[in-house]
Amino acid sequence: QVQLVESGGGLVSPGGSLRLSCAASGFSLDTFTIVWFRQAPGKEREGVSCVSRNDGDRHDGSTTYGDSVKGRFTISRDKAKNTVYLQMNNLTPEDTAVYYCNANSFYSGANYWGQGTQVTVSS
Repeated sequence: QVQLVESGGGLVSPGGSLRLSCAASGFSLDTFTIVWFRQAPGKEREGVSCVSRNDGDRHDGSTTYGDSVKGRFTISRDKAKNTVYLQMNNLTPEDTAVYYCNANSFYSGANYWGQGTQVTVSS
């Protein structure tokens, strides 16, 4: 069964850190581009960070970040665990949102979403 499961969300104080996980089952994340999105109440879903597919061609797992998280968030892959992480440091209340991971395949057109994990930054 194909599944993406996010975890690691929670309540954290401003300036704190969290590490989100996006674990896949039923398929390998290695040839998928993974994007972390977030959606805050009353706002549109926005892209946070992306790690490109790693297929040995031109695409070597390069990463990109939204301007609002650049320098604070880090996306990474763990091939052995078939998991992508989002390390979030120096969190602010503006980072409060439901965070989703998306896996999309250039080759097959497959597109999978997780169920989301809530991140709340508050004192």
